[in-house]
Amino acid sequence: MPHTAAQIIIPDDFPPVISGTPALQTMQAHGHVTVYTARPETQEELVTRIREAHTVVNIRAYCKFTAEVLQACPHLRHLAIWGTGTDNVDLAAAQAADIVVTNTPNTATDAVAEQGLALLLAIARKVPSLDAQVKGGTWVRGMLTQVCGKTLGIIGTGAIGLRMAQLGRGIGMSVLAWSFHPNLEAAQHIGFHYVPTMADVLRQADVVSLHLRSTPDTERILGAREFALMKPTALFINTARGQLVDQEALYEALRDGKIAAAGLDVFTQEPIASDDPLLTLPNVVLSPHTAGTTPEALMNGLNLCAANVVAFLQGQVQNRVV
Repeated sequence: MPHTAAQIIIPDDFPPVISGTPALQTMQAHGHVTVYTARPETQEELVTRIREAHTVVNIRAYCKFTAEVLQACPHLRHLAIWGTGTDNVDLAAAQAADIVVTNTPNTATDAVAEQGLALLLAIARKVPSLDAQVKGGTWVRGMLTQVCGKTLGIIGTGAIGLRMAQLGRGIGMSVLAWSFHPNLEAAQHIGFHYVPTMADVLRQADVVSLHLRSTPDTERILGAREFALMKPTALFINTARGQLVDQEALYEALRDGKIAAAGLDVFTQEPIASDDPLLTLPNVVLSPHTAGTTPEALMNGLNLCAANVVAFLQGQVQNRVV
């Protein structure tokens, strides 16, 4: 199929982010683009939308590209993910079907790390509750947590984990880390050190910030046993993926005072259920998986996603995920 006739389908631009952007115009110059701006309610509806696609551009992680979905799309050759995570794609099934999967790594690094820092300071300084009290007419003062001079523990030192380490150092924290893939050069440059195990981070850190990828090996990597290793004064930050954490165990650790507080941008179920017990806790600050939603990060990611589409149509491959 010549690339000018390629069927490029965006099945999930809800809420819309790519509609009306230069990235969309770039793709429209290289193929026939169809954009759906309502969420597909079922897997069957997703298949109906993309069945004839040569290229699918995935905007939202709520779309699950299972083996069954991929097998139902005989013309599909390229699945272009906007974002870093590919946990919504059966990569083995894609590889078996000769479907190239690309993503857009490192386009929201600063934005996500800044949200991690914001959550850290929000729970340490109790900003949301103090704000609500003052606005409610009360003037309740009490002890807050100073993070300067404390230890920040980073779990996972990809681009975002390393940026979080830099920010921690910038506000006067000492930083230690554990990762599946240590970056010793970056550690020396930023000024932190690796410890042998994740348990060492949990035991030693005053703040634990999670930055691992979501894979079958990392699912629920933090559970009741891991939270029990942490200091009762420890703060926990997750801007990575909700699936990395046993959310019930986290709730119990927060409820029972096994850890002091948590700042979360991601959850096992998104949107979080209205009856989730996390919502009842005073020692959590929550944001709706929005860490990467800055104009800079959005445009960086969308432009790279469009570049991946064009490169594939022209016989090149960028940022291939296998």
